[in-house]
Amino acid sequence: MKEFPLIGLGIATKGTSSKTLDTFFPCISFKNGEDEYSQSYEKWDALMSEGVTELNDATHLDLQNEDLQNTISSLDENKTLVLCRILENKPIESTEEAYLKLHLISYKYFAPNSLNLENLFDSLVNVAWTNQGPMEIEGIDKKILLSKTNNALLEIKSVDKFPCLTDYIIPPGVRIADASRVRLGAYLSEGTTVMHEGFVNFNAGTLGSAMIEGRISAGVVVGKNSDLGGGCSTMGTLSGGNNVKISIGENCLLGANSGLGIPLGDNCIIEAGLYITGGSQVTKFNSKNEPESVVKASDLAGQDNLLFIRNSQSGAIEAKNNPKSVALNETLHKN
Repeated sequence: MKEFPLIGLGIATKGTSSKTLDTFFPCISFKNGEDEYSQSYEKWDALMSEGVTELNDATHLDLQNEDLQNTISSLDENKTLVLCRILENKPIESTEEAYLKLHLISYKYFAPNSLNLENLFDSLVNVAWTNQGPMEIEGIDKKILLSKTNNALLEIKSVDKFPCLTDYIIPPGVRIADASRVRLGAYLSEGTTVMHEGFVNFNAGTLGSAMIEGRISAGVVVGKNSDLGGGCSTMGTLSGGNNVKISIGENCLLGANSGLGIPLGDNCIIEAGLYITGGSQVTKFNSKNEPESVVKASDLAGQDNLLFIRNSQSGAIEAKNNPKSVALNETLHKN
């Protein structure tokens, strides 16, 4: 993982009254880094007068990448070149900083739940995301009308505060069947496959190869070699009063249409259709496969080698020792 302080070189889209709609950060400079862009940290820092500084041109950036230099030297009229500096991990203060922190997660410079994202929603603007880039909601009806009368395609993909990840970053070694279902700020490790019904929210993702056919809610992380079956759900912390960070360990399987509301240890399985919340009453079995006690599911949080099933006769939830090991298909995850 990287460290602060850092400076992002961004291309901001401006709306009316110079309101920032989004910011794309193609490169980030770390003060203590050794990569190409980090060599320019001191020069970029000297150009800044505040946390977000707009630049008239790229002349003094000392960029070695010619493609990047040529691109940012000829920006459209609604685009602005900016430098955004973060000195320490404090609450977000601008739209540019909000986008920079989402980039930091998706570039995998910082792990989910490691950045202070306070004020994130207040800092992001609700935007119409189109095939022509982000557009303000105000006046969008006129642009739709013009597109119809001029026979110029205007496709509105979503109206949201968050864009999809792949409009900004293509994570290496990853497959995403439906890009609209992965938000900027998702953390996807190499070997991850997100199928059509899979969803990955911001500040969440996979820590290794994984098969995602279910929902990874904000703040949720999935360990390597784990499989989230079709339609399964992981409980988030953005609403509903849940303040427990849900995580899934390594070599786990969430069956189709199952649900998880507790942190799961390694080598665990939840049977298809079974939703476990922290308050669920669970019959815990011992190593001899004998019922031992009835506990809350939250008491089993983080424990390894558990098989959660529902007794087909009594309907009771049971947690037995898991004798199986989940193994992903290596061919599917050579991305």
